[in-house]
Amino acid sequence: MRIYNSDGSEPQMCGNGIRCMAKFLQLIEKKQLSEGNDIVYRIWTNAGVIIPTVKSSGLVTVDMGKPILDSIKVPTLLRPTKENVAVESSFDALGYSFKATCVSMGNPHAIIYVDNINNFTPPFEVIGPAIENHPMFPERVNVEFVEVLSKDHVRLKVWERGAGPTLACGTGACATVVAGVLTGNNNRSCKVSLPGGDLDIVWSEKDDKIYMTG
Repeated sequence: MRIYNSDGSEPQMCGNGIRCMAKFLQLIEKKQLSEGNDIVYRIWTNAGVIIPTVKSSGLVTVDMGKPILDSIKVPTLLRPTKENVAVESSFDALGYSFKATCVSMGNPHAIIYVDNINNFTPPFEVIGPAIENHPMFPERVNVEFVEVLSKDHVRLKVWERGAGPTLACGTGACATVVAGVLTGNNNRSCKVSLPGGDLDIVWSEKDDKIYMTG
């Protein structure tokens, strides 16, 4: 699976795109869903092989693999604050100060916490592209603005690298839950509400992988 953004750039992975791909394959192959008969696919992406499972409920769970936390590999030039991980690392953009936690899900993400995702300064449409193209992110970056509702539920608004405002971002939701665990803002199992709907994300302690369902 290869993905192209609206600006013509090619991201390494698209979490929601791969869920759609799995559902599309199930439909064109006319595979029937039944209790206890999940349909598993292995799909090659520029971030490696990703394994989505179409459940009997019709929902799709994706094994998104392990998050990349090493700031050099994300990549970001923000100063690491916990060993080699950029957690709540400070930087300035457009004259404002921000703290970002940086995670890669095969593509780079900068997670920033706000009090209200629908009302913060500078406005989303202004600060989003400024951070996406900030020199601290040599490959540009997906920018997640997060409002914490509880340890089990966050709201998310994403400025996507190469695409701008987006209704949903699967890798962004996964990166957000990882960032929330690192900062103590959410549990390893958490609902992420985006403008396009909800995703259930689990960062497993058992195998360190992230599982996305929606």
